[in-house]
Amino acid sequence: MRSRGALDAVVVGAGVVGAAGALALAQLGLEVALVEAAAPPPWRADARDLRVYAFAPDNASLLESLGAWQGVAEARAQAYRRMRVWDAAGGGELAFDADAFGRRELGWIVEHALLVDRLWARLHDAGVRVVCPARVVSLTQDADGARLHLDDGTRHAARLVVAADGADSTVRALVGVDAPRHDYMQRGIVAYVATERPHEATAWQRFLPGGPLAFLPCTGALSSIVWSVPDADASRLLALDDPTFAAELTRAFDARLGATTLASARAAFPLRRQLVDTYAAGRVVFVGDAAHVVHPLAGQGVNLGLRDVAVLRDTIAEALRRRSDWSASQRLARWARGRRSENTLAAYTFEGLQRLFGSDSIAPTLLRGPLLGLAGRVPPLAHLFWRRASGL
Repeated sequence: MRSRGALDAVVVGAGVVGAAGALALAQLGLEVALVEAAAPPPWRADARDLRVYAFAPDNASLLESLGAWQGVAEARAQAYRRMRVWDAAGGGELAFDADAFGRRELGWIVEHALLVDRLWARLHDAGVRVVCPARVVSLTQDADGARLHLDDGTRHAARLVVAADGADSTVRALVGVDAPRHDYMQRGIVAYVATERPHEATAWQRFLPGGPLAFLPCTGALSSIVWSVPDADASRLLALDDPTFAAELTRAFDARLGATTLASARAAFPLRRQLVDTYAAGRVVFVGDAAHVVHPLAGQGVNLGLRDVAVLRDTIAEALRRRSDWSASQRLARWARGRRSENTLAAYTFEGLQRLFGSDSIAPTLLRGPLLGLAGRVPPLAHLFWRRASGL
């Protein structure tokens, strides 16, 4: 078994959050390796990824600092200037407009595959050692660091291991950290659609009794839908032919943009809440889906994960400026407490909103319309909601 020289950090998992994490740590002058089971295929402009994110301004700034955002923006990122949220049963509407916040846009709709492609393009120049294809098969650690054994026969020692290897994290299992799951018994149906009327650079969301339906504006006059529905409804909707599905989708969206036509295949993914018990276990820290999976209600999953990275980078940078031990257990513990608090609050807030707006009981129905109307009529309250979502 071949051993490599000691590293400052090993990041396991090279999706959006993991690749950004490796770049952020390398940018601080640390020796970093990135371990990934399979290299991503090159992004293609003629093949849209069904996985899209409502990308927040603070994370666009993070990627800009890593040298990756310009490539994303130039390829295919749709800015959205407005958000419209309304309830199917209780009435009331909440509107956000970039002009009211003194911005050109509220955020961007970006494909997962494009983000990964542009982040990977930066790894070599940033000095990140990419170990791919490889999987972690064992991990040991002590007060001085961690040692990873990979299935390619190599061993890597590091002062810090960043687990960014997804909701079913191998690193988390090897370390013995629990991540209790709560199944919402729902699936999110995703697809691209064309609409009779323009999307107006607006992110639309309608609360329905079964779950929220979002229309996210994309380039090429298309919209990406995320339709959260109970499992049984998901099976029925996925079995429909394209015209019948499009007709049901139009009705569910109250024909806000006119008739819809499918412009891609459909897919669905299970919805759940999954939160780790701790974000740091010795020399191992957890970020992104390895630490938290939340309801897609507000499109905040990848944004929360990138904020894990940004705060970790800033925490280590501060220690380096002070010439103190950046990997000290108490410093990692402070980072872990802060991220666990913020992400847990976000997860249960999204879940609470889903329960309030997804209920067809009389009391919640009577309550939520006035709540949306109140938030829409009180600019400081609307501003607070948006700043919370945007990370600014």
